Amino acid sequence: MAVASVIIPAHNEAAGIGRNLRALRRGTRDEDLDVVVVCNGCTDRTAEVARHADPLARVIEIDQPSKAEAVRVGNATSDVFPRVHLDADIELTGSDVMQLLEPIMRDDVLATAPHRDVPRAGCSCWVRWYYDVWESLPQVESGLFGRGVVVLSEQAQARITALPRMMSDDLGMSDSFTGAERRVVPGAVAVVRPPRTLGDLLRRRIRIATGNAQAGELGLRRESSRTTAATLLGLTARRPALVLRLPVFLGVHAAARIGARRALRSGDFTTWQRDESSRS
Repeated sequence: MAVASVIIPAHNEAAGIGRNLRALRRGTRDEDLDVVVVCNGCTDRTAEVARHADPLARVIEIDQPSKAEAVRVGNATSDVFPRVHLDADIELTGSDVMQLLEPIMRDDVLATAPHRDVPRAGCSCWVRWYYDVWESLPQVESGLFGRGVVVLSEQAQARITALPRMMSDDLGMSDSFTGAERRVVPGAVAVVRPPRTLGDLLRRRIRIATGNAQAGELGLRRESSRTTAATLLGLTARRPALVLRLPVFLGVHAAARIGARRALRSGDFTTWQRDESSRS
């Protein structure tokens, strides 16, 4: 009997989903994880690669290219809890999943996420400097967002299901719980591959800025998850070495907010700008 379900929405992820599904089975028995891959609007071989990489996984194909719809479909196929929400481009081992389950199964918290490993090899210096600052922000260190993995108890899933559909679904998940209700689990690590170029970083950050603004309009964003001037001043006071990288962070942050304005004016929270360099 499965001890947890894993819901993986996947849109044109043929390049990496095989590797990531194989990693997900490492450190577990075949029956431990009920893995559901929902291929949404794919025009590549994502479904074929997924079935070959993990014959035990249930691979579902839907026509609509929508992460939110894929998650809804995936959730409807399983009644197993805890529930792991995993992005298809994130590498997480089965051993790490089991560590993420432990605090929830002990009823210590409602939601967990792993530490993130953001490998910088092959990235431009602008991308590296941006992530040096971003990863050091206190809300980024403590929040569940930006990891590509969130694990929910049944109670937590009910809370998340009641939320309106959001572009920044991981921010919505993170900010739905207090610090006492959520936990970043020491020892569990997800590999989150960053964009390699500044242009791809901007595309990713425009999407995130749009989703963050939507969460704010819906009243679902906590003040503690925002980056303020005080946040940055406190960060540079603690880590003076980041001062020289701060202009890069601020430049990307400002450009992303400007880039998000068109979507905000039109109310477009469905166009999914993503970088392709992290998937190559």
